[in-house]
Amino acid sequence: MTALTRRAALQAAAAAAAIGAVPPALSQPATDAAAERPLFGATLRTLPNGLRVAHVEQRRAPVVAHYAYVAAGGGEDPPGLSGIAHYLEHMLFKGSARVASGEFSRRVAREGGVDNAFTSRDVTGYFQHVEASRLALVAMMEADRFASALIPAAEMESERRVVLEERAQRTGSSPRALFFESLDAAMWGAQHWRGRPIIGWEEEIKAISHADLMAFFRGRYAPGNAVLVVAGAVSGEELSSQALAEWAAVPAGPAVPRDRAAPPAAPPTPRFVRNDPRLRGEATFIRSWQAPSMTAGETRHSEPLEVLRHLLGGGQGSRLHAALVEPGLAVSAGASYDGDVAGHTDFDLFVTPRRETPPGQIEEVAMATVKRLLDEGGPSEAEVARSIRQMSAGALMALDGLGAAPRMLGNALSIGLPIETVEFWPRRLRAVTRAQVAEAAAEVLGKGVSGSGWLLPEGTPAPAEVRA
Repeated sequence: MTALTRRAALQAAAAAAAIGAVPPALSQPATDAAAERPLFGATLRTLPNGLRVAHVEQRRAPVVAHYAYVAAGGGEDPPGLSGIAHYLEHMLFKGSARVASGEFSRRVAREGGVDNAFTSRDVTGYFQHVEASRLALVAMMEADRFASALIPAAEMESERRVVLEERAQRTGSSPRALFFESLDAAMWGAQHWRGRPIIGWEEEIKAISHADLMAFFRGRYAPGNAVLVVAGAVSGEELSSQALAEWAAVPAGPAVPRDRAAPPAAPPTPRFVRNDPRLRGEATFIRSWQAPSMTAGETRHSEPLEVLRHLLGGGQGSRLHAALVEPGLAVSAGASYDGDVAGHTDFDLFVTPRRETPPGQIEEVAMATVKRLLDEGGPSEAEVARSIRQMSAGALMALDGLGAAPRMLGNALSIGLPIETVEFWPRRLRAVTRAQVAEAAAEVLGKGVSGSGWLLPEGTPAPAEVRA
């Protein structure tokens, strides 16, 4: 049970950038035929109660993945109750009408399967990987949880302590996690839906009541506000006979509109600096721009920004790697952009300097790299072609994992995107032109609202801000 933050993904991207990011095997061109085929060949149906069901038949092993998504994550936490979506995720393991508290995971384990749950900013997801003949069992338990979760008040405080301990371990004990959390609040506002931590502010977690949890559950956990994705060794007929009858019995309920406020006109704290005495490793520099996504703002810029992210900070061969890592100034340098989200997002540039490199030099070189790209009128045709080739090949590699289809399809459907955005992502990417990337760079990196942040050891002064 985990709160999934975008900053955690950024940290993972930084690690990938440090070791080169794109293996040579992924740099080979994807064939035109491969780009025209759907990635997963999913089918989509809607049950009478409003539940959307995506199905991917994969026969490489006699196993099945069963993923249930609610279109409500940390971004739907009410003001003053940050962390409620994640807290409720924990409490949904406390029993339902036909499953005793704690019994869900024990029964899955007895069948040799695995289960877990996660909360992101956009969704709360519950999943099980089991031998294919056990699909009916997990479908019964999951549908029962959605229809009749007990959420016992008597177990709230013990689980609240678990959530607070998770926050202490994942955030409170980590200088970098605290920095990223504080930077989000500085860029967006501590009570903006993008500025609140998914796991919640500590004092607000402590304030969540049983009535709050029940209201969130009853208001959001409805078939019309959920998506089920089943992938693996099960046919459409088997899915209908083994699983969908359980889900069809869940009382109908509508989709719930998201209330995603627009970005602030300017960051509340445009230059955020934290000196942490516990910092034992290298410093961290972040430059963050407000950006459109596939669901908000100038959505036409989303795929071009994906390409821009790769050519600017996608590991070996990217501009930031060449400017900062290859000369030995930084341990890693890269860029991050999430376009498949609900509401606006951001485009980030990040650098981990070597200890001997002055912070001012890092910021100057990083921002000069961005300025050069803008002054040149965008990237070259060769850079765009290389990035699209590598990213397309990487997308095709997603076919290998049993959990890839449920996660990609479930997230897209939950934020209101059609299934084709996943199935034909390589084709859409291949249609991106150099002119589109140049326009997106000019609009977001050149004219967009931005802020910056430094995490530094105690006693190290922050350098003067440098802009592109």
